Parts: sequence; C-alpha cells; structure tokens
Amino acid sequence: MREVSLPRIQDYDLAGKVVLARVDHNVVEKGLIKDPFRIDSTFGLIHHVAVRGGHLILMTHAGRTRDSKTGRINCGPGTSVEPVVGYLNRKLEADLVIPQFAIDPEWGIAGLSDEIMAPLLDRLKSRRVGGVYLPNTRWFSGEESKDAKTQTLAAELASTADLYVNDAFGSWQPHASTYDVAKALPACAGFLMQKELRSLSLVLSPEPPFLAVVAGAKYDTKIGPLNKLYDQVNHLLLGGVIYNAYLCAKYGIEVAGVTAEDVELARALVEKDKNAGKILEPKVLVESQALDRRDPASVRTVMAADFSPGRKYAYFLDVAPESFADPAIKEPLAQARTIFINAVMGLTPLFGEGSRALYGLAAENAKAMKLFGGGDTLTELKNLQPGLYLEALDDPSYYFFTGGGAVLTAIEQGSPYGLKPVDVLLK
Repeated sequence: MREVSLPRIQDYDLAGKVVLARVDHNVVEKGLIKDPFRIDSTFGLIHHVAVRGGHLILMTHAGRTRDSKTGRINCGPGTSVEPVVGYLNRKLEADLVIPQFAIDPEWGIAGLSDEIMAPLLDRLKSRRVGGVYLPNTRWFSGEESKDAKTQTLAAELASTADLYVNDAFGSWQPHASTYDVAKALPACAGFLMQKELRSLSLVLSPEPPFLAVVAGAKYDTKIGPLNKLYDQVNHLLLGGVIYNAYLCAKYGIEVAGVTAEDVELARALVEKDKNAGKILEPKVLVESQALDRRDPASVRTVMAADFSPGRKYAYFLDVAPESFADPAIKEPLAQARTIFINAVMGLTPLFGEGSRALYGLAAENAKAMKLFGGGDTLTELKNLQPGLYLEALDDPSYYFFTGGGAVLTAIEQGSPYGLKPVDVLLK
C-alpha cells in the first residue's frame, strides 16, 4: 500500500482551540453498551486534547435510525448516546454534557440550535464543563439526507469549532459528520485513525506466507474483497454461508440456506482455485435441522469425503473442531506470518466450536501478525475465548480493527485512501 501523509492531530497547536472530533462509538444496543472496546480505543484522543489545552466536542452515530423508504428518523432511547457519555464520565471523570435539542417525533433534530449551543460553548471554553457530546448524529435530519440539509448541518457543526478530527475509520460512509464538515474546517486524522491505516497496510502489503479467513451470511456481500484477498493470499480459509456456497458449487450438493445466486457466484472461485489450490477445505462440518436451537437429535457431523452430486443436506451451521487438527489446515496456520481473520465460522452462540478452535490455533502461531476485522469477529473472539482476548489486547502480534466493513471496503479498493472520509482529509 502506498504511503500517504495525512494531516495529524499531533501536528496542531490545540491550546484554547475547540476540537470537533468524529468518533465511532457505535456500541449501543437496546440502550446498553455491548462492548466498550471502540470507546476505549479513543482514550488517546480525549487525553491528548485535554493535556494540549483544547476544548473537546465529540460526536458519533449509534445504530440505524432512518427509515430508508420514508426518510423518517426514530430517536428512541435504544440509539441514544447517553450510555456512552455515562461510561466516559465514570471511566475518565470527563464531565461531558449532551445538549438537549428539540426532537421532531418523525424527522429528528433539525439542527444545532444557537440558543442552546452558544451558552454551552461559553461554558466549554471557560472549562465549566469538561466537554460536549452531541446527540447521535443520525438523529439529525441532515446527517444522511445528502441534500441541502446535509450542507446546513455541516456548516453548523463547523461553526462550533476551530479544528475537525476524524478518529472514526469504521464510519466510512460519507455523511455530514464524517465528510461534509471536513471541507469546512481544518481537518486531520486522530490517533486511532492513524493506527487503523498503519495496521491496514499489513493486510494490503502482508508479510508472506499470508493466510486469510473470510466468512459471512451472504456470498454477494463479500465477493469483492474476497476476490481481492484471493489474489494476495497464500492460503484462504472460508466459513459460514460463503463456505457452504463454495461446497455446493464444487461438489454439486445442495445445502439448506444457500441460494442458487450464491452458488452461481461461488463457481467463479471454484474455477479460479482449480490451478492455484489456495483454498483450505475443512473436512468435517456440523449439520443441523434447525437454526434456532441445538437439539442433539437433529445435529450431526458430515464428512466432505461423502459428498456426491445431487445429495441434499440441512443447514451446515459450523465447522467441526476436529477439522483444525487436519495437517492440511493446521500446518498453513502454523507457518503463516500474516493472518487476517474476518470470520465467525459458525452460527453463534449455538454453534461456536469451530470459531473457538480457529482462534486457539491461530494463537499458537506466536510469530505471525494476527489481524482481526471488527464487528462480529471481535465480539465472538471475546465471547468464545475471553482469556485469549484479554491477553491479545496487550500483545503486539495482534491488532483488532474497530470497523470490519471499512476494512473490507479498503481491501476491495486496494487502498483506504479512496474512502471519502479519509480522502477528504488530504484535500
């Protein structure tokens, strides 16, 4: 990956300046913090602004609030940033306050009311509050509207600050708070953004042997990055519906939950691998008659050696742990120097043995750089291997990305600098 010199927060004098920072604290689910990792990852930014004499305004999105058909916005407690602010205030004694704007029950917040923001900014600059945390950016009608309201919101955001900092690599969609506001203020990358970009270079320009693990519930959502990774890797391990579609395409079997469209897409990968032989195939799978329960009477292991054209199977919901004792899989994992994992091998939490075995086997390779995509992959590592997760947080041979979608998009494009929220910082 080509090196690009982004403007960085550490290059700015922050004394007396108001810093508007976009972070990715999208960790609230049903009003509760499901995992504080993304919040903790921005402590460096918060600390830096404080010790450099700046005044901090934070903002993030949380959940999906906009109806794609009607445009209406649901501003309910389940997507409020209050749990995040409560966590920061408890953890850091931050004294952050949330401005209380009027909320239309259908169209959200119209904008940053000057009647509320002006006195709050006076309190911020005189240090009568520790910082400001704006409401969920997706509660604002202009955040995702991509029209005049977006430009108005961006201008209002810019009017509050002297400097814009993007520390939200995982929030890669070009919205008012990630893109448009950066065109109206001096703009730079925060510490987490810088770290994510450096670590991404280890995936885009990996030390060989390079082994990637990719899984997903739908083949078509991963086909772009999957094809890019295939060209880079020495070995590729598939999981989930992606692997099931591959097996259907290669062996002519039928598996419940795999669409004809996914099978057709997988045929290209089967043909591609006939000569290169990069794909590692777990030979033992877990078949279940049901998706919502694990009934011993309806669960069995299936051997790939028994596949023949036309055979029909129920749902393949996991890769059996014994698959990872196979030297054909165990040895490439042991020899790899770069391991990228963006995968949950089974349908967790009921079917997690395959993922647990994979994470444990990767951990045995102390010499490899192990990079985990964000989202479900990180959550399941924490749930399935809590001890390993805690050790890995302080292990330099591991890196946990905060945004899996951003990583896959950058892989597909071959560079993160084409992502609009990153590109705009260069301009």
